Amino acid sequence: MEKIPMTPAGFAALQAELKQLKSVERPAIIEAIASARELGDLKENAEYHSAREKQGFIEGRIKELEGVLSLAEVIDPTKLSGAIKFGAKVTLVDEDTDEEKTWQIVGEHEANIEKGLLNIKSPIARALIGKEEGDSVEVRTPGGVRSYEVLSIHYA
Repeated sequence: MEKIPMTPAGFAALQAELKQLKSVERPAIIEAIASARELGDLKENAEYHSAREKQGFIEGRIKELEGVLSLAEVIDPTKLSGAIKFGAKVTLVDEDTDEEKTWQIVGEHEANIEKGLLNIKSPIARALIGKEEGDSVEVRTPGGVRSYEVLSIHYA
C-alpha cells in the first residue's frame, strides 16, 4: 500500500483523536445504547436508533484512523530545506491583488485551509512543489488561473 505523508503535528492530532474515540466516545455510546435498551420496545425507540447510528459513525472513524495511521510516513519539515516540498511553510503574494497568504503543505488527512494547512494534492500545492523564492507560479483553480509569486519558504 502507498504510504501517506504526514507532519509530526498531523500524526499526533490523529493519534489524539483515535485515543479520544476509543477511550471516551466508544464507552459513552455503549452506555447510551444500554440505557436506551432499558426503555423497552426497540422498534419505536428513537434514542436507541440514534445511539446505534452514532456508534456506526464512531466505529467507522476508528477504522479509518487506524488505517491512515498504519500507513503514515511522518516527515519532519525541520530537517528539510531548499525548494518547496512537503512540509514547507510558503508565503505567496497574489500578483493580481497583492494579497499575501501563508500556507504549509501537509498530507491530505491533516489539511485545513482555514488553519493555513494546504493539501499536498491540491492544485496550488502541486504547482508550488519544486519552486524557489522569487519564482512566479500560475495555478489553475476552479475560479480560473491565478498567478502567485513565492516570497518565502520556511521549514519549521
